[in-house]
Amino acid sequence: MSENKLRSSGHGGIFAADSLMSSLLREEMQRVLFRPAKQRLVEFIEIEEPSNGRHFLCVSVAKNKVVQLSIVHCQLSKASLKCGTKKGRTKRSSIQDCYRRTEIWSLHDLTLVDGRDPDVDDPCFLLHFDEVRTITATSCCAKYSIVRALVALCDQHCQSSLNLRNFDWAYIKPTSFYSNRGDCIVLSQICFYAFNLVCLSMCPVPLDA
Repeated sequence: MSENKLRSSGHGGIFAADSLMSSLLREEMQRVLFRPAKQRLVEFIEIEEPSNGRHFLCVSVAKNKVVQLSIVHCQLSKASLKCGTKKGRTKRSSIQDCYRRTEIWSLHDLTLVDGRDPDVDDPCFLLHFDEVRTITATSCCAKYSIVRALVALCDQHCQSSLNLRNFDWAYIKPTSFYSNRGDCIVLSQICFYAFNLVCLSMCPVPLDA
């Protein structure tokens, strides 16, 4: 299975820039959309939609612990700003991002998340509410990232497991060995060397005649 489910491809500088942009987007959406609604944005990914602008699938938690999924549409808009003195006041236009939630669901109403095919790098998945909503992430890595967040929030706030189908479970909830495989390899090497030393110490040393 491709490592695209764990990380997106690219150089370190590009990855750092993407992380910075992601943090800025999170702060902006939290400030504009979720904080006024008394919610905390937990996770989001960019998705592909037919309409213009950028689109995001967001997961947020309210103060009453209700978890919501929402589609956020980001579009550029023009705002008129007044500047100058009272006598010579002029107007100038400023282009800024406008965020709007177009669809909202409760996590309690999510009956199934279908990954379609766990054996290929398919960024598309299906959210089953009363109706099925098709989501196309920008990468398979993003798809697994948002599903891991949904699984954790469902365990924490819904006291039930999220129903998943057609996902590679090792990338959703890795075992302790899988998540700490690097430490296990180092530990096994240390044990191997220690065993060799014990064996050597027990071998008889030939005496010179």
